[in-house]
Amino acid sequence: MEYRIEHDSMGEMKVPADRLWAAQTQRSHENFEIGVGIETMPAEIVHAFGILKKAASIANNIVRPEKMTDEKKAAISAACDEVMAGKLNDHFPLVVWQTGSGTQSNMNANEVIANRGNQILGKKLLHPNDDVNMSQSSNDTFPTAMHIAAVIALENKLLPAVEELVATFKRLEAENEGIVKSGRTHLQDATPIKFSQEISGWRSSLEKDIELIRRSVEPLYELALGGTAVGTGLNAPKGFDTAVAAEVAKITGKPFVTAANKFHSLTSKDELVFAHGAIKALACDMMKIANDIRWLASGPRDGLGEIFIPENEPGSSIMPGKVNPTQCEAVTMVAVQVMGNDVAVSMAASQGNFELNVFMPVCAYNFLQSARLLAEAIVSFNKNCAVGIKANKEKMHHNLHNSLMLVTALNPYIGYENAAKTAKKAFKDNISLKEACVELGFLTAEKFDEVFHPEEMA
Repeated sequence: MEYRIEHDSMGEMKVPADRLWAAQTQRSHENFEIGVGIETMPAEIVHAFGILKKAASIANNIVRPEKMTDEKKAAISAACDEVMAGKLNDHFPLVVWQTGSGTQSNMNANEVIANRGNQILGKKLLHPNDDVNMSQSSNDTFPTAMHIAAVIALENKLLPAVEELVATFKRLEAENEGIVKSGRTHLQDATPIKFSQEISGWRSSLEKDIELIRRSVEPLYELALGGTAVGTGLNAPKGFDTAVAAEVAKITGKPFVTAANKFHSLTSKDELVFAHGAIKALACDMMKIANDIRWLASGPRDGLGEIFIPENEPGSSIMPGKVNPTQCEAVTMVAVQVMGNDVAVSMAASQGNFELNVFMPVCAYNFLQSARLLAEAIVSFNKNCAVGIKANKEKMHHNLHNSLMLVTALNPYIGYENAAKTAKKAFKDNISLKEACVELGFLTAEKFDEVFHPEEMA
């Protein structure tokens, strides 16, 4: 491999000749060989750095044009466009497990953008610190990147995925209107319910989750940029913070604004904790929905068997013909991961000491993994399972009329205690509710038929 010599304030470093990063990135690459190639800084953060560095060059060109010339701004913007498009992803090798402020990732962005900008210009004009990092600090850029990445992940990926599943459930509600089945509480038989009503519970839960996530996004629109090292804004000219936030909003099409209190923005991650809590709520509901569906589809002969779900792949290496609810299992595993990530995000956010939180990379890593995994799992679940759900009407009818809890309909006519006796006798003697009720002398056969209509109980 060929190398070139780069330098920083600590001296010279050998850097692979075909890479755009420079000395500080190389130092981090060598000093933190933890999860290399697996747990690198999320691409969403790299993309967000492209957005904020471009916005910073434009804002600096407005507030200090003597330093950020039109030529420098144009070169930085062009390089940032490539970062935002993912064209330079191979030049961002750093792992999550680095300095807790994300300083090395900020410098990785500065070095790559400076070197790529110089390539575009055909001359060495841009300096990573003096130009690309102008009016900024790692301490305000990384939390800004976190908020930008979080908003984009939630609004552009997770919410559309959930909305698509909601649409599927709405269709299934309409298709299954009028089908009555046995309800279940405590995993035991309960009173009847329409299948459409059961589905509506799933749909409504997801709609509530969408509402909660949208509410949680609002605080994330506030950006730390302009706070620099400790929140005072040292070395950032007046007006830079509002100008750079306006440019980020323009680039992303989202209503980002400068944070009112930069001391809070640098040290507290409560906005991310709040938003991840909404993601966790969605994960909890997806766990419930996926479990309901795989229970209802259990069998095909020895389970509940009340619904059919798509058969996507063989389910066993030894049992021929076995098919498993694999999409449900994937969703539930992702839900568990998200719940675990919530602990990591919470613990990371609790580590704001004095003027800075130094657990930001792990906070960002877990937050973005949750949003990404849940979005992709929901898309897969919808496409490969939910859209193909079909009611097994015959099994639903059989289970409904075999349920002892239909005796609840008799309460107004024979009272709770007599109804309980009826149910217990029917179960003990393995006879129907009608037979038990008549044998006990609580109702005549004709009166039982007159008042007992399971389909009307829903």
